Amino acid sequence: MNIFKKIAGLDRVRSDPEEAALYDEAENETVAEEELEEELEQEEEASTKPTGEDWPPEQYEEGQLSIDVYQTPEHLVVKSTIAGVKPEDIDISINNDMLTIRGRREMNETVRDQDYLYRECYWGSFSRSIILPIEIKAEKIEAFLENGVLTVMLPKAKTSKQISIKVRER
Repeated sequence: MNIFKKIAGLDRVRSDPEEAALYDEAENETVAEEELEEELEQEEEASTKPTGEDWPPEQYEEGQLSIDVYQTPEHLVVKSTIAGVKPEDIDISINNDMLTIRGRREMNETVRDQDYLYRECYWGSFSRSIILPIEIKAEKIEAFLENGVLTVMLPKAKTSKQISIKVRER
């Protein structure tokens, strides 16, 4: 039994046929209103979900680059798959302890939207910034692109040593 029907008194058996018809009509109207409201919410939700044509203009859109970061004894290494991007379309910068990789992947052909069966590849600008966990020698950074994989080699500035400091009383 629906709790709302119980609270509203719609769960009682009606002996008067006219009274029962009135309650049935009120219940049907309530159900119809709820269904209409749900339908409107679904339409509104569907209209606010971005589709291929509904994305903001290109100048606002930027994809996030997926990366792997690991260390060797001498380097911090950042790798990312960026197939379809030319080396001259990649910008790598260091600002204090933040590494930023930016680029743009261009589609060289025009395909009508209705001709797509699947559309999963990202075309356009992308970037990724990470805070470096250790000090590096910025002037000795190397980057290369091989088979669609970008590798950034960041030489470590120095090996970290733990130093104990003795506290004296004054």
